Amino acid sequence: MSFAADLIADLERATAGKPVPRVKALHLPPAAAAASKNGEFCALELDDGALGITYVLLDGALTRLAAADDPHSIVGMDALALAREYAASDGAAGRAEAARRQLRRTLGFAAANALSRTVMARMGFAPPRAADSIGGIAPQPGDHVGMVGLFSPLLKQVTAAGARLTVVELNPDYAGSYDAYRVTLDPAALASCNKVLSTSTILLNHTVDAMLAHCRKASRVALIGPSAGCLPGPLFARGVDVVGGSWVTDREGFIDALRRGDSWSAFAYKFALAPADWPATPA
Repeated sequence: MSFAADLIADLERATAGKPVPRVKALHLPPAAAAASKNGEFCALELDDGALGITYVLLDGALTRLAAADDPHSIVGMDALALAREYAASDGAAGRAEAARRQLRRTLGFAAANALSRTVMARMGFAPPRAADSIGGIAPQPGDHVGMVGLFSPLLKQVTAAGARLTVVELNPDYAGSYDAYRVTLDPAALASCNKVLSTSTILLNHTVDAMLAHCRKASRVALIGPSAGCLPGPLFARGVDVVGGSWVTDREGFIDALRRGDSWSAFAYKFALAPADWPATPA
């Protein structure tokens, strides 16, 4: 099965026989913040207080969500029912219908992350804080590091250590060779990398299975980003060694900052979760 299908199956098992929270609200950053990192994510809130974060600049999702009725129509919806839309198949559809389904998958992914937080809260679980911002890949001279998605602020942390760096991108505007790294559109380039650092956006655009298939020779794979708030079992099963995301500690402060387009780093901490840290998801 796909990652999306496995995640939904895990959520179904973890909530079986238990009350499932409903959607309380969808919190969007202001359109004016879209040009900065403070406008890249939205948060879906459940009526038990859980928040699910997801990226909203993919395919113009923020603009379309602000103009659509979806943020209002999902209020009161069963969180698991909405999460299932993340794993829904495309099927035959025209351009307008395909765009609508993509928007619902974005909301479904936010719901899956929020419901994952509910499950973790019921387990009494909180992930450990991250020791660094690069998933503990510890680049060294002689390493060939693969980066899925161009993490501009993290480039120097890899190249300054003397490691060779190859970046896999979807945007052809970035392709080319630079002073200390290379950007390619070909994910097969990851096959020669012994360490891989990936953006969590591959969970949202459903490329995670294809990307990880090229990382089988890597000794360490880290997947990081605020969108990586889901139950980690399906990722660990696919060879991911570290899942790094954002753990909200002050819900009201977080929501207020997000809706104003301000930094919400003071209301959440970055975590790094390894298989040894994760207890079995309750059935």
